[in-house]
Amino acid sequence: MPKKKVKNKRPSQKWKKYTIHGDQIERARMCPKCSVFLADHKDRYTCGTCGYVEIKPKNK
Repeated sequence: MPKKKVKNKRPSQKWKKYTIHGDQIERARMCPKCSVFLADHKDRYTCGTCGYVEIKPKNK
């Protein structure tokens, strides 16, 4: 049986989660409980592993 073709698959874009300052590489938002990247939503940051949530400040 032939393999199925995956349609419209997006690349991971992990390079967007890091910033470079001089000679140092810094990670983006990290979970303080389990040290995993936090997902960036419209109004909050969430951890998919432990369920930790940070609410973004509202700018008016």
